[in-house]
Formats: sequence, structure tokens, C-alpha cells
Amino acid sequence: MKRLKAAGILLTISGVVIISSCQSTAARKAAEKSKKAADSALYTLKLTAAQQDAILHAPRTIQLQGELESFYNKFVRTGFNGAMIVAKKGVIIFEKYHGLENYRTKSPIIDSSSFQLASVSKTFTGAAVLWLADRAKLSLDDSLQTFFPEFPYKGITVRMLLNHRSGLPNYLYFCDSLWKEPSRFITNEEVIRLMEVHRPRIQHLPNTHFQYCNTNYLLLASIIEKVSGQQYADFMQQTFFKPLGMTNTFVYDPSSAVRPHQTQSHKYNGQLEPDTYFDGVMGDKGIYSSARDMLKWDQALYSGNLLKPETLKAAYTPYSHEKPGVRNYGLGWRLMVYPDSSRNIVYHNGWWHGNNTVFYRFVQDSTTLIILGNKYNRGIYHAVKPIREMLGHGDGEEAGEE
Repeated sequence: MKRLKAAGILLTISGVVIISSCQSTAARKAAEKSKKAADSALYTLKLTAAQQDAILHAPRTIQLQGELESFYNKFVRTGFNGAMIVAKKGVIIFEKYHGLENYRTKSPIIDSSSFQLASVSKTFTGAAVLWLADRAKLSLDDSLQTFFPEFPYKGITVRMLLNHRSGLPNYLYFCDSLWKEPSRFITNEEVIRLMEVHRPRIQHLPNTHFQYCNTNYLLLASIIEKVSGQQYADFMQQTFFKPLGMTNTFVYDPSSAVRPHQTQSHKYNGQLEPDTYFDGVMGDKGIYSSARDMLKWDQALYSGNLLKPETLKAAYTPYSHEKPGVRNYGLGWRLMVYPDSSRNIVYHNGWWHGNNTVFYRFVQDSTTLIILGNKYNRGIYHAVKPIREMLGHGDGEEAGEE
């Protein structure tokens, strides 16, 4: 009888422990979910349900949806394979997905499909550097020798990397003659080492010309690692992707297994476009994201909570005036700059292998255009002009491919 009583007591205690443990786990999960929701809410424009509803049901929105639908149906017939979103103040007014993530597996593109952003990745790398500058972890006027003591190119600052005024040679060109292991992915550090040893010729003297150059953003990614003490992929995940709820966004690792709904790159005819040894380099490209996640990125920048207002103003300031015209470059962003600055457009395009990407932010009325494709199609860039005209932001300019 005493044994039975003791056993009963033990069972009761065990039950209490199990229940307490379950409650603790449930409470922790609830707290994590609540924090995630709070983090995500911090980086939005915080429109009320009534305000969102007003945007969705406005006569102009309904008219615009019809115009976009008509255009999109023609666009698909040109071979478009990807995702497209148009949003106003973060409210999606048009959203379409067409085609396949992978032509071999026939998996369809859906709202969680992740695309190689190509050079649109630069918007994240640039923002990460500005985020570190906001916290006095680095200065935009630091020289490259602050981070790479053996780097042979003098007179170049972090700011000149951000605005493409460094004059450095493009690694996509000089590596072909210097890299002797094309079957192995080259890393950022190895490219930097090639520059230190072989000193490929500069394109311009520092800060004398704008010259779009992927080497700049390779170096910025490596600076992020040196300053933060984290791998670039980990820093981006912890600083941006996780807090913003960008669950389908990540830095690509070509040696890792394909993730769920990670789209594959295709040639115009649907054949797979394989990686090259350049896919080991990150910062200038290499971030995958979905169209909806890119809208979260857009909203985070509008929220005023991601970067200081003065920092964003500097990012959207044009730095190159050697050539006349509206096109310019800020700190991680391409710009269209008009006499009436309220009309300015902040954007970036991308092109890598069979991936073509468009990310336009019409700041005058917080309208956003996102087009992501994974089957080579230059029509993605040409689609911007007619869509801009529909949105009331047309000026006859076409931004080109990258």
C-alpha cells in the first residue's frame, strides 16, 4: 500500500512537471510569436484597416487594376516566368505569379517562391553598411586600408564603394585570367587576395567618375563581416531578414542543398542556367527573396525605424554629376532625380544568369513595383516604362537592364 501511495505521488509530481514544461514551451512560443509580430509591425506604415480598405476600393485603384491586368496578360505571352507585385503604401493592389520554379520538377511559382535578386542584393548590402555607420561601428569616410591593410589601391573610402566612385576594376572581368580553379567557387577573400597580389589596373582615379562595379559591393560585404564579427549571411539574417519577417529571404550558399521554393535560373528556352565559380562571391548579388518579402523590405525603409532619417536622405542623394540627365546613383540605390525632388524615384534592377529583377520605389506616393523572374527575359526591364505611365510616374525614360 505504501509503495502504491509513493508511486501515486511520483506520478502526480511527474504530471505537474510535464504540464509545467508544456506550459513553459507554449508560453515561450507565444512570446516569440508576439515578438515577431511586434518586430514586423515596427517596420510598416501602420495603416488602419479603414485606410487599407480605402486604397483597395478607390475608383482609381479599380481602374488601375484593370489596366495592369490587361498589360500583364500580354506580358505573359512574351515568355514571362516569375512574380509581380504593385503596391500602394504597402497595400497590394496587383499580384500575379506565373510559370515554374524549376522546369525539370515542374513546381509552380507561388507567393513564397524565392528568386535570385542579382544586383537588387546591393540594396541590402548598402543598407547593412549604413546600419553599422548609424551605430558608429564604421565611418563612410574610412579608407579601405582600415579594413584591408594590404589593399594596394589608395584614396578609396567606404562611401566611394557605396556610390560606385572607387574606380576599381570589376572582378567579373579580371578573375577570368587570374583565377586558376574555375571548377571551385571563388570567395570574397580570394578575390581580394588576387587584387592584392596581381593589382589589376584601375578604371578611374578615385572619386572622379561613376563606374558601376560589382567589386565595390564584394568589398562592402567583407567589411560588414570584419566590423560585425559575423558571416555576411548571418548578419543579414539577424539584422534584417528575421526582424522584418522575411521568411523566404536568405543569402545563397552554392554548396548547400536547394531550399524549399528556391527558384532555379533558366535560359530563355527553359534550360537550366548553371552556377559558375563567381556564385561563391556575395554582396553584389546572391540574396534570394520573394516578391512579398521585397515589399516588406520596401516598407521597412519607409517606416523610418530601420535607418536614421538623415542616413536614408544620404542614401537617396545623387553623387555623380559628370553626365547630364535624371539618372544617378546614391548609396546602394539607383536614382531618377527631377527638378521637383518629390517626384524622385529610388530603384534598382538586377541581372545574373537567367534572373532578371526590378525593384522600383515611387517615393512621391509610396507606390512600389516588384518584378522577379527566373527565366531570362529582357522584357522585364521594358515592362517598367508602360507600368510607370499607368501609375502616373512616366517621363519617357527607360532605366536599362542593371
